[in-house]
Parts: sequence; C-alpha cells; structure tokens
Amino acid sequence: MNTSGVDQADVTGTIGALWVFPIKSCAGISVTEARLLPTGLEWDRAWMVVDPDGQFITQREVAHMVLVQPRIDTAHGVLRVGFPGQPELSLPLAVPAAGPQRQVQVWESRVQAWDAGDEAAHWFSQVLGRPCRLVRYDLEQARWTSTKWTGGIQAPNQFADGYPLLVTTRAAFDALNDRLQAQGRQPVDGLRFRANLVLDGLAEHEEDFIETLWLPAPEPVAIRLGKPCSRCPIPDIDPATAVSSHDVGDTIAQYRQDARLDGAITFGMNAVVAQGAGQVLHVGQAVAGLLKFD
Repeated sequence: MNTSGVDQADVTGTIGALWVFPIKSCAGISVTEARLLPTGLEWDRAWMVVDPDGQFITQREVAHMVLVQPRIDTAHGVLRVGFPGQPELSLPLAVPAAGPQRQVQVWESRVQAWDAGDEAAHWFSQVLGRPCRLVRYDLEQARWTSTKWTGGIQAPNQFADGYPLLVTTRAAFDALNDRLQAQGRQPVDGLRFRANLVLDGLAEHEEDFIETLWLPAPEPVAIRLGKPCSRCPIPDIDPATAVSSHDVGDTIAQYRQDARLDGAITFGMNAVVAQGAGQVLHVGQAVAGLLKFD
C-alpha cells in the first residue's frame, strides 16, 4: 500500500468522535482512543444477542435494546452491562479458549460463536422479554466482507452487519438537524446512525466521495471507504429513550436517495482497514482524504 496518501490529500479534517458498540444493536460507548484491528475498532460488535435458534436480534425487533449500556472495564478485564432496574451483568473481556459454542446467524452469515453462559442468557431474556442468549465472536471463524465495494480488499468482520467500520461526518448530522428544524421537528443526536468514526472539518456527506482515508499515527493508517450504508428504521429510535418516530427516516428520504444503491436511502460509508491494523486512533487526530474520480 502506498504510504504517500497523507501528503497527497484532497480534503483534510480531524476525528471528531470515536464510537464502539460492543454488543450488536445495544448502546454505544464514546471513547477518546481506540485500537484499530482488521475487524474494526477493538471490542466493536464482539458480542451479539440471538434467539434460541441462533438468529441475531436487533433494535428492529426490540427497540429498547438501545438502553442496554455496555461499559468496558479493562482494569478488571470485564465488560459491564447495565439496564434500568436490572442488576449489572459482568462478562470477561478475554475471548474464551474453550467452552460451549453454538451456530448463529447474522444476515446471510452462519458462524460458530462462543456461548456466554446461562447467567448472561437469563439477564438478556429478562431485559428483552423473550428467550435469548448472548454469544461472543470466535476469532478463529472467517466472516469476510464482500470485495465488491472494497477495491478487492478482503477484510474480516465480527458481528457488524457487513463491514468493519462505518464513517460519517459531523456536518451530515448538522445538516440533517437543520432540515428537521426547518420542518418543525426536533433535532436528534447523530449517535442514532451508529458510526464508528465521525469526522470534523469535512463538508456534509463528503465521505461519499472519499476513496481512502489516511491517518498519520504514528505508522500510516489507510481506511478504504466502499459501500454506502443503506438505512433501516434504527435511526428513527431515540437512543436515550428507545421511543421511535418516523421523523428521521422521512427526512433523510427527502434528500438521500442514492443512485449507487438503486435509490436506497443511505447515510455514511462502510469501510475496511487497508493498512495500519494495530495502530491506535485518537479523537482530534488529523485525517486526510483522497477523493475518488470515476
């Protein structure tokens, strides 16, 4: 990979926010720094809730999953999970070396995953109001990103929908809120879009046109932006209350119909790690974007 991208920037900005979502479809954690792995930010989508048949469960079916709040406690080596009115659940951060596994499904992918045990299953069943279990991704399993949108880069995923990273801009959130308020609707928190990297200093949705995002830190990091992120109803769910309305979905449908996906509504760009896995990203870190020219 060419390491001169930092010096050949078409656009520049900074990392405005970093978000990690340890348990798929549960609340996120705002962090000031995060290690970049081939599968995305460390701890991101490492756990997932499934039904008794192993089918993944998300906010699409159970909106109040967004109120399940994970907290990474590296000092004690545990993931602490909270929910209003429930005792805190603690899970080991370490990937199991052995133990029970079950086959689980996330979209079209079926993989073996580590079962987190009966205590976690009972806790989540109580919180979600339906039988379910919690699983941990087995890093020995191969779940690959489609290379259709990645320039041929084959990247591994954990339990993310299909790509290791989601990138967007703060300007995109601001522009959405301007449109909402112009229609007499309330502004919303950009967290609804569940991006891992939120970029400052770039124009509204400028990520649409970036092919590679470079970060000089301290070894060069290259993030290849590929597939536009098509949007389901989850951004309509308020992450603070789990209350849903159609305001966000109806508003972005007015201006984000994307010809690249045959008119689907998109917001943000899915991305893969092209270079620099193992480096640590920081809020405030400079980024340089190389635009794509078709």
